[in-house]
Amino acid sequence: MTSLQGPQSARRRTRAPYLLVAPAVLLFLAFLAVPIGYAVYLSARGLRLTGPGIFGTRQEIFVGLDNYARVLTDAEFWAGFGRLALYGLISVPLTLGLALLFALLLDYAGARGRRFARTAIFLPYAIPGVTASLLWGFMYLPSTSPFSYFTKELGLGGIPFLAGDGIYPSLANIAIWGGVGFNMIIIFTSLRGIPAELSDAARIDGASEWRIAWHVKIPLVAPALVLTGLFALIGTLQVYGEPTTLAPMTTEISQTWVPLMHIYRDAFIRDDLPLASAASVILAAGTLVVSVVLLKLTQKRASGGLS
Repeated sequence: MTSLQGPQSARRRTRAPYLLVAPAVLLFLAFLAVPIGYAVYLSARGLRLTGPGIFGTRQEIFVGLDNYARVLTDAEFWAGFGRLALYGLISVPLTLGLALLFALLLDYAGARGRRFARTAIFLPYAIPGVTASLLWGFMYLPSTSPFSYFTKELGLGGIPFLAGDGIYPSLANIAIWGGVGFNMIIIFTSLRGIPAELSDAARIDGASEWRIAWHVKIPLVAPALVLTGLFALIGTLQVYGEPTTLAPMTTEISQTWVPLMHIYRDAFIRDDLPLASAASVILAAGTLVVSVVLLKLTQKRASGGLS
């Protein structure tokens, strides 16, 4: 009896991992691999007029790398990355810095009301991005802004939230307001995993809370900082909802203000899906390359510090 059940139980144990992984694999294929493959296929196609004269038939044909050449030589597409860089220089450091600061404060043993503070800081992340953009948009408009109202009462004039270069900190503020809580939770969870003996030993040696945070806690949560930095970088490259929502409120945001808005215009306004697919593939490949390079650099720095 035991000899008969042995092979059967072994086969079941062999099949079990595949059965458990199967749903994740199917979801990956259906919602990631297949759409990426279809985008790559579309990017090699093109819409051309075939037939006599200017009233030919619009047909989809194979064009090879022509769409990629058009995207790579499009100055407005690359200008969107320049605007993203300015936006990211404001939003990413402030988001990560505030998230780290709040996490350290919540991890401090003498902090009070930590549960309420943790919930209050995380709450903005639960608000959808479009809703948050609308809320802040009304606070930016000169006619409805409470901030501009007070500055006008003081004789300082309105604040140009949506004019000129003020559009960058205004958009970055929405991302910071919504992203600090999520990153704070990740860093705070990592802090809670640090053995309390390390901080206690540092206090016995006379280290202040500031020195404990700087020399003990922050180095030990470096992996969490790398993870949140990677999330923030990817989120910056995928910015779309905030500028699109604020676009009707200002003339500073064009249809191609960021790369994703450029892709949306080509796909759904100009009805040029192949060109938009090529731009999407370039954006996805660039995001992947930047992410891998960032991980490699941080891994080398970490290994160098350990050695």
